[in-house]
Amino acid sequence: MKRKRSYARQTRQALSILGKLIRIGRMERGMTAQELADRAGISRTTLHNIEKGAPGAEIGTVFEAASLAGVRLFEYDDTALRIENARLDEKLTLLPKSVRPSRRQVDDDF
Repeated sequence: MKRKRSYARQTRQALSILGKLIRIGRMERGMTAQELADRAGISRTTLHNIEKGAPGAEIGTVFEAASLAGVRLFEYDDTALRIENARLDEKLTLLPKSVRPSRRQVDDDF
């Protein structure tokens, strides 16, 4: 039997907000759910789950639906994206290659 995954309240709220933004963007562009699903290469059921904020969809699929619906997740300017990507690569270079496990007990009860 597969155990159901739990998500933090903030994660569930973020998924709900993003789903609503995708639905609003789709409707403002006059697209049916089927049209957006077809353009994103997903089923209408998957799009419905994304718009409802269900956590099961792949992140690339969600980002594609958001992009097609006109939801701005990041700056769309190609130059700005390249600069930000390079900045993050530099930051990652300065950080350790791995992180050792903490000896402290982490309290992740949200």
